[in-house]
Amino acid sequence: MALSWNEIRSRAITFTKEWQDESRENAESQSFWNDFFNVFGVSR
Repeated sequence: MALSWNEIRSRAITFTKEWQDESRENAESQSFWNDFFNVFGVSR
């Protein structure tokens, strides 16, 4: 099922709020990408 643009936008806003203060790039890279793809409804 495809996500609506409103759902993607809502997920993107949540994603940016969760990750805005992250500073440990290498340690959190897998979690970052998993959450990023989730914005578009893609599971890894």
